[in-house]
Amino acid sequence: GAVRIQIPTDSAYLVAPKAQSRAGGFHFLTDKSGTIFNVPIYVLAKVIQRVMASAAEAESNALFMSAQEAVHLQTILIALGWKQPQTTMITDNNTAIGFANNTIKQAKSKSWDMNTNWLKCRAAQNQFSFQWADGKKNLADYPTKHHPAKLHRACRLIFTYIPGKSPDTLAR
Repeated sequence: GAVRIQIPTDSAYLVAPKAQSRAGGFHFLTDKSGTIFNVPIYVLAKVIQRVMASAAEAESNALFMSAQEAVHLQTILIALGWKQPQTTMITDNNTAIGFANNTIKQAKSKSWDMNTNWLKCRAAQNQFSFQWADGKKNLADYPTKHHPAKLHRACRLIFTYIPGKSPDTLAR
C-alpha cells in the first residue's frame, strides 16, 4: 500500500522564558486512508524564537515549522520510490487553519504573513492539506507542554520504538 506522512501540530502560547512559545509536530507514516499509525519519523519540539502576538499566531508558526521539516521527509520518501500525495497537517486552531487554507484574511502582520503565505502557496500546489481536529487527541500536544511522570511513562510506546517491549513493561 501507499505510504504517506501525517502531521498533527500544536503550540503552547507564552510558556517558555522571555514570553516565548513552544511549537510541536508529530510526523509519522500512515497508509493512504490515514488509519494505520506508525512510529514517528520526526518529532518537532522547539521554542519559537520570536514572541508571538496571539495563540493563533503560535499555532500558525507550529504549522509552518512542521511543514518545512516535512518537505525534506517528502523528498526522501519520493527518492525511495514512495510517491507522496498531499501531506495532512492537523491542528486544533480554527484561525490557523483559516489562514493556511486562505478562507479568512488576517490583519496587518508582516512576519506572520511570510509564514502563512508560504503555507497558502504549498496548499495551492497540493503539497499540504490543512485540517482541524480536536486537541484532546493531538499527538503534538505532548512535546509542547509540561506533563507529570505518569503521562511520560504512558506515552513512551507512542514516541519511541523499543523492540520486544509492551506498554505494560514500559510503565513500570
